[in-house]
Amino acid sequence: MERSAALAAYEKLVATSPEVERKGDTMPYTSLNGHMFSVLHKDGTVALRLPKQEREEFLEKYKTKLSVQYGSVQPEYVVVPDAVLLKTKELKWWFEISLRYVGALKPKPTSKKKKQT
Repeated sequence: MERSAALAAYEKLVATSPEVERKGDTMPYTSLNGHMFSVLHKDGTVALRLPKQEREEFLEKYKTKLSVQYGSVQPEYVVVPDAVLLKTKELKWWFEISLRYVGALKPKPTSKKKKQT
C-alpha cells in the first residue's frame, strides 16, 4: 500500500480511541506509559504489539508475520495486512487489545531532564 494511503488508514484507526495520541512525524506511532503499541513504518506497513495468545490468533487469522525492522524481528509486533488496515472497525478491536496490553505493563521511567532552578 502506498505510504500516504497507509498513513490515512492508520490515522483513522488511532482516531477510534480518543484517549490515544498519535506521536512521531516521520514514523507515526502510539505509546502508553513509555511503551509503543502501534507503528507505521517508513515502508508503509503498520505493526501492532499484541500479547502472546492474541498475537498467535492474529498471525493465524490474517496469514501474516511478525514485524521485521532493520533486520531484527520484533517478537511482539504483528504486521497488519493492507486489506485489514482498511477495515477500521475490525482492526479497532485489535488496536484496543494492544492498548490494554501495554497499559498492564510497568511504566517506563521518564527520560526527560528536569529543569534546574
